[in-house]
Amino acid sequence: MHMMDWNGYREQVLAGVGGLGKLTPDTVRGYATLGGAGAKTGRLDQKTRELIAVACAVSLRCDGCITVHTDAARKAGATPEELAEALGVAISLNAGAALVYSTRAMDAYSDHE
Repeated sequence: MHMMDWNGYREQVLAGVGGLGKLTPDTVRGYATLGGAGAKTGRLDQKTRELIAVACAVSLRCDGCITVHTDAARKAGATPEELAEALGVAISLNAGAALVYSTRAMDAYSDHE
């Protein structure tokens, strides 16, 4: 059993972005330009870029990004094991960020003394 209908949700997100694009085409076109910029360099393949995107999507807690980029990663040939490894990096980085920000909280606490 799945947590949600990811395919249906992806279609809703894409339709919503399409609707927004009709209202503000330059904004959506600008977003698309950002998304395609890395592909032009040819330094990373599509699968690697999509695995990075999924890891970032998890870190940003964006379900729309998760469904769009997991679909793209799968289509680019990513395996479940590769996705799990990329997600492990996201988990580690988020834990590291919490550790670093914990030192900031401790610093703020001691500054209030």
